[in-house]
Amino acid sequence: MLSLKEDPWLALNGPKQSSLPVRAPPTDQALFDRTLVLQRRRRAAAALPRHDFLLRHAADEIAFRISAVLRQFPRALDLGAHHGLIARTLAENAAIGQVIALDPCPDLLRASPGPTVCAYEELLPFADASLDLVVSAFGLQFVNDLPGALIQIRRALRPDGLFLAAILGGRTLGELADALLSAEAWLTGGASPRVGPFADVRDLGALLQRAGFALPVADAETLTVTYASALELMHDLRGMGAGNMLAARSRRPLSRAVLGQALQNYDERYSAGNGRVRATFEIVWLTGWAPHESQQQPLRPGTARMRLADALGTCERPAGEKTPGPDEHTSG
Repeated sequence: MLSLKEDPWLALNGPKQSSLPVRAPPTDQALFDRTLVLQRRRRAAAALPRHDFLLRHAADEIAFRISAVLRQFPRALDLGAHHGLIARTLAENAAIGQVIALDPCPDLLRASPGPTVCAYEELLPFADASLDLVVSAFGLQFVNDLPGALIQIRRALRPDGLFLAAILGGRTLGELADALLSAEAWLTGGASPRVGPFADVRDLGALLQRAGFALPVADAETLTVTYASALELMHDLRGMGAGNMLAARSRRPLSRAVLGQALQNYDERYSAGNGRVRATFEIVWLTGWAPHESQQQPLRPGTARMRLADALGTCERPAGEKTPGPDEHTSG
């Protein structure tokens, strides 16, 4: 059977769901347990529509951002498609043609419209320059080689193709991390990470540039969600197929005592009023373009038509020359 590397249109012209086997990425020195990620996605597949508020928010934002781009995208990829919400949103845009949904979980892919590919997000089976648009709503959250995944995405895009992704940032679930860590440390004298980690917006922006994207932009927004209790938050995370995916996580479940103390810590420290607690989700938006000669380029040194000093309306001085103080003056 041909792979998509050999025939990039196989997913478009073949059966609705590709029969490619899911091949797990290498696990040596892995940050995230990808087998566990897949298990939790499968477990959450049926319940996800009741816990997909982050995906619904991302779908609206993706639709808005793409609507501001005045061009056509004949072939698009929903990378980490979950239950097909983003793919359906893309399909509603008249400027977007074929939409391919990719996810490692076949149970989730069944809900996606159009052609689907069952594969891991960090092992893209697409030929170079075969896509016009790649969109990912939290699909890159648990990849172990994010720089490598971004490079693969850039290569899969045609010149001047667009990449748009949402990734949870460093402020996400800080309240839950604090409540759990402090409770476990207090009762046991030690603690292991139970939440995250999540990348910083500046680091993610630097990765875009490192991967070779043109005009890279990383911006962040913060959502504050209220819950009846921290336990309800944990239930919501479970319904999303999220949770502690660290490969080096503690295999021991939280004891009743630690969980009870963590819930108490959360209630006391992060009250939202009216008997509810708050939880923070920081969404980092990544935008980049596959390089193309038509894109705006930085000027070569020495080719500027205006001096910076003239633009700022100030006086240019040689390096090392002392700037006059308030009681000093320059001689003419």
